[in-house]
Amino acid sequence: MTIRPMTINDYDEVFAMWQITSKRALSKADERSQIERYLNRNSGMSQVAVADGKIVGTVLAGHDGRRGFIHHMAVLPEYRRKHIGHKLAETAIAKIAADGIDKTHIFCYQTNDAGQKFWLDFGFEKRDDVFVFSYNQSPVSSKLA
Repeated sequence: MTIRPMTINDYDEVFAMWQITSKRALSKADERSQIERYLNRNSGMSQVAVADGKIVGTVLAGHDGRRGFIHHMAVLPEYRRKHIGHKLAETAIAKIAADGIDKTHIFCYQTNDAGQKFWLDFGFEKRDDVFVFSYNQSPVSSKLA
């Protein structure tokens, strides 16, 4: 298994994986053009894990100049429990830190017990002092929730 930077050429395979692993979290922001813009803005920070000739894990990662963010950290079910997720997260956080960013956030659904356990075990701290508020500039696409 190898970990390498994600490119827009990986999009179709990564998006198909997200349909299996992260479907409820997908939105218009995950369309090809938006992901291409994100990858260009945060060059080299998002990663894919490749095994057996296919992408088996991914982490979409970047920063806003102040804080790092991890999005869509996912590993195909049949490849879980092999430390792939840990290696992806570790690599993404190191890339963010190399840009001088000391703190990285992850958004995790309250109902995602496995995800919460993963991030706590990794060393993230669950915060109870903030709420996330979102504003959508345009209606949500019917293709993506």
